[in-house]
Parts: sequence; C-alpha cells; structure tokens
Amino acid sequence: MMDEQTARREIVRVGKLLYERGYVVSSDGNVSVRLDDGRIVATPTQTCKGRMTEDSLALTDLEGKALNDRRASSELAMHLLIYRERADARAVCHAHPPHGSAFAVAGLAIDQPILSEVILTLGCVPLAEYGTPSTDELTDAMLPLVKHHNALLMANHGAVAYGADLWQAFDRLETLEHTARIAILARALGGSKNLSPDAIEKLINVREKAGYLDERARCQSCGYLHETRITCPTGERQGAPAPRATTQAAGNGAGKINLTREELIELLSQAARLGG
Repeated sequence: MMDEQTARREIVRVGKLLYERGYVVSSDGNVSVRLDDGRIVATPTQTCKGRMTEDSLALTDLEGKALNDRRASSELAMHLLIYRERADARAVCHAHPPHGSAFAVAGLAIDQPILSEVILTLGCVPLAEYGTPSTDELTDAMLPLVKHHNALLMANHGAVAYGADLWQAFDRLETLEHTARIAILARALGGSKNLSPDAIEKLINVREKAGYLDERARCQSCGYLHETRITCPTGERQGAPAPRATTQAAGNGAGKINLTREELIELLSQAARLGG
C-alpha cells in the first residue's frame, strides 16, 4: 500500500522514465495511482512527464472530482474506468511507445504467442477500436477488454497498462513495447514462429501456479490457442473478435501492412536513426 507522498514521488520517477525512454513526448501520456482511501493521484494536464514535480500532481476522487487546485489530465476517465472494472488495479500508465503505437495505428493487436515470458507475465494485448481521446467513445471501446487483460492498445492512439502498483503497471507497459519491437524485427527477418498450443497451455498453468496471473486472465489464451482448450470467462472462442475490439493477428506475416522486406528494413532503419 502506498501513502500520498510516496505516490507523488513514484509518479514523478515513472514520468521521467517514460519521457527518457521515448514512450512519451511533450505533454503526452498520463499516470495515476489509487490510494487506500480511494483518492487518485494523477499527472496534471498539459505537462511534460519528464518535468513534473511532486507538487504539480492533481488529486481527485473516484468520480474525477478535483480535491486540490491542480487540473488532472483530460484522459483521467480512462484511469477511472480501469479502477472501476479492476479492483486489483492500483496504478495506470498510459503512453505512446513507438513500436506498440505502430501496432495500434496499423490496426494490429499484440496477440501472437511468440515469447514465453510475455505469456507468463502479461498475456495478449488486444486492440480497442478507435475512440476520440477524452470522450466516452474511448472508454466505451475499452470497457469490454479491461477486466481480462493487463494492457491494451487503442487504435490510432497508444497503449495503456495497469497493475497492483505503479512499477507493475510500468513494467507491463515496457513489456508491451519490447514485445512489439521484437515482433516488428522478426517480421523483417521473414516472420515469427508461434509457440505450440501445448506449450502455451503449460505456460498458462505455470503462471497461475506461480501467481503471475490468475484464472481471470484465461480469456487471454483465446487468441493464443488454435483450439479452445481453456474456458474463456467472456465466452469468446478462438477466431471470434471481442466486442468493439480488433483482433487481427499480428504474427507470421499476417496483417494489413503490405511492405517488401527491403521497404520494412529501411523503415526500421529510419526509426532507429530517429530514436538514436
């Protein structure tokens, strides 16, 4: 559990990491922590996450009502939705990490089982339909997905991750970005090789036994298995898209992007030069 002063200090630290690693620029993104009494400490509107101070952070209730003289991000509703839907979520990180956001603008979910560590600690990352930021459109698109996933992509927007504390939320966002980058690089090499259904099922059993993810996350396996062997709490089956979500496969060369290998390598090289 985290007191208000500690939450303020940690939000500033995470904000600087998001900015330094290029997950946000300018006043992009937002971070929040839910305190034990239900109050929310959140990043302020129109403020660079790399230049925040502890005193600059906003304080609200669970309805978004201001409790100090700082104005919270206009996207606070996204955070409040997650807190309402996920009693276990105590922190939220929203950012625009380049590789993860590239999936989002390409209309692709990060839902292919290519890395065992991702299945163990994060699960698949679905793509919510586009909704205008700071409006009900965005939260309505996210609503069907929040309960059973630990991170989401938002079409033509960015990514959000949440967890039991601020560092778990940040780690999940970083895992999302790292996975997206590996998937893009694998595609440049000719495509990734998915883990087998048997291997995936074993990993799901390991993560539940170890306590990384519990049974509520089992519907994350729907996009992983070629046959539905594990009951999905939402009733979805392999090949059936979630409500208001795009679930087009992102691995093995499938997707909406049509580039030659040379064009993709050049695109990645340009991105690397810009990022360096």
